Amino acid sequence: MSILPLAAGPRRSDPAPARSLPRRAGIGLKPEHFRAILQTLPDLGFFEIHAENYMVEGGPFHHWLTRIREHYALSVHGVGLSIGGAAPLDEAHLDRLAALLDRYQPESFSEHLAWSSHGGNFYNDLLPVAYDRVTLARVCEHIDRVQTRLRRRMLLENPATYVEFAASTMDETGFISEVVARSGCGLLLDVNNLYVSCTNHGRDARDSIRRLPLDTVAQIHLAGFAVESDSLGAPLLIDSHGTPVAEEVWRLYCHVLDRVGRTPTLIERDNDIPALPVLLAEAARADEILCRLAPMRRDEVRA
Repeated sequence: MSILPLAAGPRRSDPAPARSLPRRAGIGLKPEHFRAILQTLPDLGFFEIHAENYMVEGGPFHHWLTRIREHYALSVHGVGLSIGGAAPLDEAHLDRLAALLDRYQPESFSEHLAWSSHGGNFYNDLLPVAYDRVTLARVCEHIDRVQTRLRRRMLLENPATYVEFAASTMDETGFISEVVARSGCGLLLDVNNLYVSCTNHGRDARDSIRRLPLDTVAQIHLAGFAVESDSLGAPLLIDSHGTPVAEEVWRLYCHVLDRVGRTPTLIERDNDIPALPVLLAEAARADEILCRLAPMRRDEVRA
């Protein structure tokens, strides 16, 4: 497989742009909240689902999602494509994903810069990649295949990492910038992931933000983290999605909005799911910050 030169432009897939999410806050759609959402129709910008929870033809999840989709914009977030994996993409998985997107026509689709399968085995985790030229070419090839098959631009999410590879020849922001430039994909900027990774590896979060391709950011994720210690007793942050968004992450979010403007923002909570009003309160806080720091221009207001 050939490696593209540094100056290479967008790849051959050239996918058509998808419709945009409202420039507001949204939350992840959880089965615990299905009934309450339809009963109350809360004031939210959008809901986000994990694609792999809906890769079947029928069942109760589709029943509820079909009804909720009638009222809200939708973001689909993949967790199993293994974009960074060494093997070719699982075409059967990609076909099921394409069928899901055709069914619901979401305003956004995103995946992770990570791998989760190898040798026919699937690992229930998002594992890190080495930042080198071989990985760069492979990730771009995989994104090209995804965008071609799905006929839409995908967003790539920056990872939360706990180790770095001695084999890496590029830093994370440089690697992501190259992937975005070569593949034509957009960036899903997970502010919590960035804060976790920078803290764990002793990097400056604001400098990392400055070096990312901010003009391609089409969605933001906010989440909570857990604090543990490494073998030397130093703090080790874990991207747990099981706590409220930390104040440090809220502050970094404000810094991001100063640079990217008003951007659809998801409150992620995948563990220790609270009652719906708790998540709605966090989404309301994000909406307040969006309105205060990045007011919409007249030509951006949705009908």
